[in-house]
Amino acid sequence: MDSADARDVSRADENGAAELQSLAVQLRRMTGEINRLVHAFAHDQGLHATDVQALGAILDADEPMTPGRLREHLGLTSGAVTACVDRLERAGHIRRSRESTDRRVVHLHYAPSAKPAARTFFRPLAEAAARARAASDEGELSAALRFLTLMNEELSRLGASAPRR
Repeated sequence: MDSADARDVSRADENGAAELQSLAVQLRRMTGEINRLVHAFAHDQGLHATDVQALGAILDADEPMTPGRLREHLGLTSGAVTACVDRLERAGHIRRSRESTDRRVVHLHYAPSAKPAARTFFRPLAEAAARARAASDEGELSAALRFLTLMNEELSRLGASAPRR
């Protein structure tokens, strides 16, 4: 490789590092803003921020969530998950049910009556997302969705290997 090629590779590495740093900054900023909304919602509802994380996990689950799976997802002790589930149930955000033949299995469900409060509180976030979507073309949206999906998969792998509390 001649010196011109080496300079091109070096510049590409520098540009890639700068783009990665810019991406990290934007992800941190977005995470910070979303966390601010989550904390405000938690405070408004008399919950902990972890309770709102639990609520999101229950909403996003592909199958009925159980306290054990919630414990694994959040990386909490069984006692902490029980306290979290109790707070969510008392606040009217979830309900517990025993729907299987094994009566020991408890399923956690998002309570439909809780949706209006969440919808109202998070409407500004939905509107901001709609404005950002309207300012983007389909290719940008597809690339962003693909990146976020891959990033979440990578973060899930990191979380799976993280030490549990």
